[in-house]
Amino acid sequence: MTLINEKINGTEVRKKYCRFKKAGIVYVDYKDPNYLLKFLNEQGKILPRRLTDSLKFQRRVAQAIKKARHLALLPYVTDGLK
Repeated sequence: MTLINEKINGTEVRKKYCRFKKAGIVYVDYKDPNYLLKFLNEQGKILPRRLTDSLKFQRRVAQAIKKARHLALLPYVTDGLK
């Protein structure tokens, strides 16, 4: 599996898209914890780029999550986040 395309049934290829570019988002806001929760799993870990499909924005998402955790908008570790 490459970072650009993803095989569905062995023959079909679905092109990955960036949800930030599709929505027209330029700046990832750390003050929006509900949106940042989409990039965390149940334990509070940041999801990898291959699962979130945010190709170039993954570093910005990680920085926004870390900033929100530092300001206590998001928890560092939790058992039942969602």
